[in-house]
Amino acid sequence: MRPPNKQFAGKDTRTRINQAIRAPELRVIGPEGENLGTLPLAKALKEADKYKLDLIEISPNAKPPVAKITDYGEYRYETKKKASAAKAKAHVTETKNVQVKIGTGEHDQQLKAKRIAEWLDEGHRVKVDLFLWGRYKYMEAGFLKERLDRFLKIIPVDYKIADPMKKSPKGWTATVEREGKARKASDMPKVIEQKDKKPEKYDKTEEKPENKSKKKSLDDLLDIEGGLI
Repeated sequence: MRPPNKQFAGKDTRTRINQAIRAPELRVIGPEGENLGTLPLAKALKEADKYKLDLIEISPNAKPPVAKITDYGEYRYETKKKASAAKAKAHVTETKNVQVKIGTGEHDQQLKAKRIAEWLDEGHRVKVDLFLWGRYKYMEAGFLKERLDRFLKIIPVDYKIADPMKKSPKGWTATVEREGKARKASDMPKVIEQKDKKPEKYDKTEEKPENKSKKKSLDDLLDIEGGLI
């Protein structure tokens, strides 16, 4: 058995081991987790000595106190590991804010969406505001909600709506929080649909008038949508 350590003999010691234990009897747990029953301190120390391990008082306030036969170094490591895990779970969450506008470009939208994803991964909530000013404040509610929803859909992680979309002093707002695993970048929807590439061999002389008309309409549509969220 290891010699008593003066570090654990003080009155206010958190964890007592071996001869520093003061309780006359203990409920003892063996090295494999087995219940050895309630034993007098002297007998419990002999059991620990038999395994060449320490007798550690793990629940001093129980009646009778509980002690475990184990290696003190290993016990200390596991205790620190559990404390770190508990600290990680106690992470304080915040509600972050991101503001987008009608007219925010695709590149800026992608940057804002990426930042939101980082905050969500850290466990925070994110409040997303669609900021309106001037005549935009009087646009149709369905139109504005669709613009905000379009931006939310490019956030590259799975999330859930923590606070539903609604009007706010700034315009329209919604709050999201993390859920599930991150989506792959390849799965992230585009803000603006890209035009299909032309075939490698393409003869402009063969293009029919009606096809030209359709192409022009698509180009016009992209020009219109390009400045919107």
